[in-house]
Amino acid sequence: MLFNSVSFGIFIIIIFMLYYLVPHKYRWVFLLAASYVFYVNLHIGYGILLFATTLLTYILALHLEKAQTAAAKRHCLLGGILPLVLILLFYKTASPVIDRINLWIDAGRLTMQPLTVRILLPAGISFYFFQSMGYLIDVYRGKIRAEHHFGFYALFVSFFPQLLAGPIGRADSLLPQYKKERPFDYKTVTYGLKLMTWGYFKKLVIADVFAGVVNNIYNDVHAYVGLVFIVVTVMFAIEIYCDFSGYSDIAIGCAKLFGIDLMTNFKSPYFSFSIREFWSRWHISLSTWFRDYVYIPLGGNRVSRPRHCLNLLITFLVSGFWHGSSLTYILWGGIHGLLQIIETLIYPKTRKGVEVKRRRHWWQLPITFILLCFTWIFFRANSLQDAVWIISRLFWDASRPGSYLQTAIICLGVSFVAAVGMSLSVMVLAAYDLLSMKHDVIDVLSKQKFFIRWPVYVLFLVIIALFAPKGVATEFIYFQF
Repeated sequence: MLFNSVSFGIFIIIIFMLYYLVPHKYRWVFLLAASYVFYVNLHIGYGILLFATTLLTYILALHLEKAQTAAAKRHCLLGGILPLVLILLFYKTASPVIDRINLWIDAGRLTMQPLTVRILLPAGISFYFFQSMGYLIDVYRGKIRAEHHFGFYALFVSFFPQLLAGPIGRADSLLPQYKKERPFDYKTVTYGLKLMTWGYFKKLVIADVFAGVVNNIYNDVHAYVGLVFIVVTVMFAIEIYCDFSGYSDIAIGCAKLFGIDLMTNFKSPYFSFSIREFWSRWHISLSTWFRDYVYIPLGGNRVSRPRHCLNLLITFLVSGFWHGSSLTYILWGGIHGLLQIIETLIYPKTRKGVEVKRRRHWWQLPITFILLCFTWIFFRANSLQDAVWIISRLFWDASRPGSYLQTAIICLGVSFVAAVGMSLSVMVLAAYDLLSMKHDVIDVLSKQKFFIRWPVYVLFLVIIALFAPKGVATEFIYFQF
């Protein structure tokens, strides 16, 4: 079930009401059962794959802990990671390969029928696979001990708020929380509800509204030229941020209803002064996963300058491939890697590998955002050909400013009222993100007087209700990864 569906609303109300009635020693059973109900609701086969992954990594972690030799430990580690990587590769590449074969069949006018097989990526598989692999690697490194209680470990892998799209958790942070008694705490629960409300605002009021315009243009790029591509690319940058960070806010807030703290996944990323800083603020659980389990094992930055640059490029190429085997995703990751290499070459480091502290300049903010928007073209384009078309026609007819602007307004097809609404919602988003860099906005608002905070709460709830989808709930973008 989707976070923005009526069924989830009913589900979370029931689970929350029953959770604190269950004795502490059985709460892990209750949450585990709820998590499997939540996941199997999408497809029964998903639950089987989730359980198989849990059982495999649980058993191998125990063997890792008991292994006496380095070779035995490596065999256990590979025995857990290799199957997961191969399964991911299969799901990531099977459908694109079938699509390519069908193109060859059509182009060659062959008599054989196109293949109709469709390999669908199980929801959340990348996230709980990465969480399980990270757990195995941490046990292998001796950072944590293997969890001997199968139930607690199964809950760690399947906890429903984070199951479908993260944040990707770490065992040393989450496992102790599942074992600790958590009495009902009004402040924590209400904070979680407010954070969920903010997440729903970003998803329903901003992301879904922007998605309608973005999809119309990006799904038929050859019908458009000029400024409209710049506008919708900026809109997509806002859409994907609100869609994914909105999911993370809902997930983190939902976990707080049960007294569980998940890691922060976004920290005002579009207020970054560099691409490197952006990745320390964007999808933090994934970027730190790649840092700890890909970048550092390759040597990180404690190697020669050329090797350091290669490590950066490899890490971001892997990140691009994680999003999909399409060339557009790989290019998106490669460009981010190249931008980080350029920053590494521009900004020197001390002998100890610490970056020299440098002064920030206001112009770095817009330049960073422009570079990010350029990379989002590859991420959102349906094909490399579409991306090339967009880039080659960004400034089409720009020599005539009046026509350049007028054509974009017509192509967008957005009414004046809708444009004002979109602008106001983005201003609220920007104000929240700017303030949250120094303050916990929700906590600050919660401390205001009743007649100040409650009108704000009601206003947001009314706006969300007005924009809530009528019918089928829209999926979150990162479900496809």
